[in-house]
Amino acid sequence: MTPNAASAPSGPSRRSFLASTAVATAAVAGGMPLLAACGDSDSGSRDGTTSSKDAKKILPAYVASNVVTPDIPAKNGSAVGFTGKLDLATLKTSVPKKLGKGGKVTVMSPFWGSPPKSDNAYYKAMNDLIGVNVSWQNQDGNTYEQKLGAVLASSDVPDVVVVPGWNMNGKIPTAIISKFADLGPYLSGDAVKEYPNLAAIPTEAWQRSIFGGKLRGLPMPSPWAPSIVPLYRRDIFEKEGYEIPKSCDEFMALAKEITNAKAKRWACLDMKWTAWQAFGVFSGSEKPLWWDMVDGKLVNRIETEQYLEAIEWSRKLFEAGVVHPDSKMGKNAPDPGPKFAAGEFLIYPNNISQWWGRTAEQATQNPEFKIWGMDVWGHDGGNPTIYAEEPAGIFAFVNKKASESVIRDVLAVANVTAAPYGTKEYMMTNYGVEGTHYTVKDGVPTKTDQGNIDVMNAYVMIASPAATLAHPDFPEVAKAQVEWEQRMGAFTKKSAFWGMQITEPNRWTNLANDFEQLEDDIVRGRKKISDMQQAVSDWKSKGGDKLRDWYKKILDENGSAAS
Repeated sequence: MTPNAASAPSGPSRRSFLASTAVATAAVAGGMPLLAACGDSDSGSRDGTTSSKDAKKILPAYVASNVVTPDIPAKNGSAVGFTGKLDLATLKTSVPKKLGKGGKVTVMSPFWGSPPKSDNAYYKAMNDLIGVNVSWQNQDGNTYEQKLGAVLASSDVPDVVVVPGWNMNGKIPTAIISKFADLGPYLSGDAVKEYPNLAAIPTEAWQRSIFGGKLRGLPMPSPWAPSIVPLYRRDIFEKEGYEIPKSCDEFMALAKEITNAKAKRWACLDMKWTAWQAFGVFSGSEKPLWWDMVDGKLVNRIETEQYLEAIEWSRKLFEAGVVHPDSKMGKNAPDPGPKFAAGEFLIYPNNISQWWGRTAEQATQNPEFKIWGMDVWGHDGGNPTIYAEEPAGIFAFVNKKASESVIRDVLAVANVTAAPYGTKEYMMTNYGVEGTHYTVKDGVPTKTDQGNIDVMNAYVMIASPAATLAHPDFPEVAKAQVEWEQRMGAFTKKSAFWGMQITEPNRWTNLANDFEQLEDDIVRGRKKISDMQQAVSDWKSKGGDKLRDWYKKILDENGSAAS
């Protein structure tokens, strides 16, 4: 699954996404050419990244899975889609024999919600399927970065540590290189074929797993098509005759038509994430994606006119009074679900996972409710320019001190959790034990109360299959999600550093930390555009220009990944 970070400047809260394990959303399946990884000539450098020549020696061979055929193949960076009902009798087997040797593996991972008891039926069934005794050290996902930093600074590091990309700040990237094992001897080249489900993970996701010149991470792949969708109440739009906007001016006009504060109806929430897309702002939760070449010069997004224009348009929506009052609270705003369902606002940008999540949430209590996704528009009415997401965003790492037997057991776990949709291993990983954790009626698996307690974000954090969208309960949503990704993927551009795992020098890692808050302050009228211009000037003088030179050196030595 690939959520978007609450702490990242370009994405909404990941909590609601990761709290659902009904679908694994991972990277586009198959066949993308190896991109220039580029970076310092020393492949073991703690700063920079790994050159394409060195990466080719490190990467696992790609062997597409033929266990299950999707109903909708991947296209333009989309997930694959499954739109049929589920028949347990026809589930395939992708792991014919246990690869685990019965050892014990401890895993520290972020967790959103209340962790289940350690001896629950789901954990027991998964461990039996794999042949490994996995012991979970679940940590609060909302404060995970602090816990992660403390653990990595100590000598007591668990066998496996899950690190989301949005937590790779400060000294954590350096700690990853010094604390975790090189998996290359077990996975590079044809060695990965011992673990067929890992071999079917797309090459670009593995490339993102190279840290300090070594293959250290087990990836949770993701589509590179956009993940942020302008979601809207299709049922109310159809009832009222509202038309989907095709420019920022049309959106403003529509927003004013919808809004009636006295009747407690507003058009939207904060639209900043959609503004990035409409104005063609370099975007992504990873800092390297904030850079790209413009007219022969490497620039950061904060230096572009598009960035200021997107912020200004977002500010005008607040100024016009069309944004729901909850959005003025910023990060601490309440869950948008209830007020969206009540029709207090009709549009909000969020992760594509909420398309299905809100549909399922309202299916019984609000049968008229219909959430859908708008196509992103160009700000002036033309086609948008949207920047590609990274092909992997969450990684599991193995302690450098782990024995070969422990590493083999971890890979046995990953080979099961990376099983594709339509297999017995996928069902166990994502749904648990039939009858205990879920039931199937008319081809639709439904979690039981126990399933909602036990089968949460645990094993899915170790490794995942190529990006998949499958909702047997609402197949029309899965179809629409994949088709939206494919349409928007056609307007998606890969920036110069797309797909590269880059570790910035520590002295500059916190340079841009205050920009998200400043963006939000300007959008809400608490600060001015001139404050941003001053902040950009300060950023340049405090190290931004030197950081530019550092990134430019990477491009000069190894080339661009842009397409």
